[in-house]
Amino acid sequence: MAEPTHAATGPAPLSGGEGRAGVWTGATVRRLLPSDAIPAITGLLHRAYARQVAMGLRPLAGRQDDAVTARRVQSGECWVAVDQAGAIVGVIILSEREPDEGPPFFHRAGVVSFSQFAVEPSAQRGGIGRELLGRVAARARELGNSELALSMAEPDTQLRDYYLAKGFRIVGTWKWPYTNYTSLIMSRALRERGGSGAGLRRRLDGCNRDGARENHGV
Repeated sequence: MAEPTHAATGPAPLSGGEGRAGVWTGATVRRLLPSDAIPAITGLLHRAYARQVAMGLRPLAGRQDDAVTARRVQSGECWVAVDQAGAIVGVIILSEREPDEGPPFFHRAGVVSFSQFAVEPSAQRGGIGRELLGRVAARARELGNSELALSMAEPDTQLRDYYLAKGFRIVGTWKWPYTNYTSLIMSRALRERGGSGAGLRRRLDGCNRDGARENHGV
């Protein structure tokens, strides 16, 4: 998996999230459908990863074409957030399978990663990122996993600190062949003592509060 071609994150479908001005977004989180437009997802990714591109980084999600987007969303379990007008405003892939071997940590028993995580910049801070992460975390638990991992650009210290604050820890580094930077590999236990996922849910709550952080991986 790649740094986001992997990167990695419920409950019932998202009924909405509180936006910047206290307005509910009314977005719904669901699995990707065959009828969903791949170019729309590619455009969303380019906009969401533009901040890292402006830093001089070359995340795959920030420059991939429609063919790569189609391959990636079909290689794992892709979830999208759709607004009331039917537009895709968020995307995330759980357990993406890609050509590259990926970091050893991703291959450990009980570990699953998420990737290609992004929220439309104009829809950020509205609860969408939190719901996408919550959905994949719940699915990861359902599939019997104990760790949720991700890959992110090491130079993006803002994003690193954000994940650290949410309970993720750094477990290693990796160099994807299609990026120009080293990636941090981070992971978070899906279950607290006693088998409860409440702690993870609390840490994921508000994941969308900083729009610049609602993108992850390559």
